[in-house]
Formats: sequence, C-alpha cells, structure tokens
Amino acid sequence: MILYALAFVFVFALMMILMPAFMKLAEKLDFTDKPTERKKHKAPMPLSGGITMFVTFAIGFAVFVIYRDPAMPVILAGAALIVAVGLVDDYSKAKGKEFPVWPRLLVHIGAAALAFAGGIRFTGFFNFFTGAYMYLPIWLQFILTVMWIVGLISMFNWMDGLDGLSGLLALVAGSTFFVVALHMGQVETAFLAAVFIAMTAGFLRFNLPPARVYMGDSGAYLLGFVLAAISLHGAFKQATVVSLAIPMLAMGVPIFDGVLVVVRRILARKPAHIADSTDITHLHFRLLKRGLSSKHALLLIFLISACLSLTSIILMLAF
Repeated sequence: MILYALAFVFVFALMMILMPAFMKLAEKLDFTDKPTERKKHKAPMPLSGGITMFVTFAIGFAVFVIYRDPAMPVILAGAALIVAVGLVDDYSKAKGKEFPVWPRLLVHIGAAALAFAGGIRFTGFFNFFTGAYMYLPIWLQFILTVMWIVGLISMFNWMDGLDGLSGLLALVAGSTFFVVALHMGQVETAFLAAVFIAMTAGFLRFNLPPARVYMGDSGAYLLGFVLAAISLHGAFKQATVVSLAIPMLAMGVPIFDGVLVVVRRILARKPAHIADSTDITHLHFRLLKRGLSSKHALLLIFLISACLSLTSIILMLAF
C-alpha cells in the first residue's frame, strides 16, 4: 500500500506543478474555449487540461506501471493516439472550426485495435454451469473490444458538459477498479488505476466549479480510453457474471445515459453523434432544464454514480 500511496502522491503533485504552467501557455497561444450560444461560460477557458493530463499520466505510467506487464506499453501508445486527435479537435474548436467526426472515429478504432493487438482485450467468460472458461472466436473478441473502447471514449466525452462532471465520474470508476484489482490480486492493474486516480483527482483540483481549465475532447477521450483499458486488463479478465457487472455499474451513468441518448436519437431519426437542444439529450442537460443548478446537478449525478459503484463492490465481496 505504501507504493500505491507513493504513486498517487507523485502523480498528484506533478499535476499541481504542471497544470498552472500549461494553463498560462494555453492562454498565450489562444488555445481556449470561447463562449458560444451552447457554451455559457463567461470568458475564454484554457483547453490545456487534456495535454496536461496526458503528460502527467505518461510520466506516472513510465515510473510506476510500464515495466510491470508486457501489455502495458500499448495502453500508453493508444492513449497518445487518442490525445493527439483530441488536441487537433480542440485546436479546431479554439479557432471556431469543427473537426470532422470520421477521422476521429478512425483514430479511436485504431487505438482500440492497437490495444487489442497488445493483449488488452475481452477474450471470453466462465460458463456458469461447468465452471470452464469459454474463449470467444478471435473476430468476436476484436469486435467486442473495439466497441467497448470506442464506446467509452465517446460516452465520457459526452458527459463533459458540466464543470467537473466527466472527471468525477472517471474518479469514481477508477477508484472502484482500484479496489477490485486489490481484491483480485491484480497488482499491475492496481498501479495503473492508482496513477489514473491521481491524475484525475489532480485535474479536478482545477476543474471543479468554478472551473479554471477545461479538459477538452483530448482529456475526455483519455479518460474513456484508459478506463476501458483498466477494465479489460482487470475485471474482465475474470469474466464471471459478477465481474462483468462491475465495470457496467462503476461506469453506469455514462454507459446508460449514452446508450439511452443514442437510441432515442435514432428513433427520432436524428444523428446519434450530434448534440441538439431538444429533450433527446444527456442527463446533466435534462436536470438543468428542470431547474437544478449546475452544482446540484453535479452532486446528484456524482451520488448516483457512487451508489452504483458501491453496489458493484458489494456484489464482488458477496460473491
């Protein structure tokens, strides 16, 4: 536990040092999110959260994680790809332009395929009746792995609509995976989760209301990708009925909300990936429309996520 604590303190302190410097650089380069009709913040906000998160994560990863498992380097490589395309997207928005969705999607799929090739994948599950592990066909392993990774990248990006929301949901999920990894004796996954938790907690120090910096798409993509990798390397490795439920509950809010919004938009014959101002939108926006303040909506969603995560831990301990 001392080493886990050391990893957390090191990465958290690194974020405290790097974030102010990157914020000043973003303001100097005009790498900022300007207020628009949809974005109600009053002044341009630095978009340097994502790159700072990645640099902090990469350093912590190199010090505490990368040498512990041959599969680990592909996580960092995939994260670099995800953050790179996210930064291009963020830069386009900072200049008042929209980066096309298909290049982003192709990079997301490429990063997921890279993770799969490196061994970060969903391989199968235990047969409840026989106790034998059932390996899925390789093509189905690939499809499920890519869908899981790409889906979580998108869902955490969609949840980045309130100050601190996506980061808080990621913090809850990462903490859950850390507890699960300790319980299952997965040291490598536990160190990966510890570095991720510290990075996210450090970022929230600057992003909780009132936010002083935004993570941008690059940061949201990073959260989704790394959480997908942690779950595939950890809970999904022992794919019993209970372990399958753990990631679903730990990331229940972004998963259920994202699926619901996509289904409702498809039924309404609207593009699933384009935000709109109707009721076919995400939970946090619906709560705001019903009169909750941003802070109350944030707190409510956080409590729901925490309850779901505690439920997953209780199920793990009970079975």
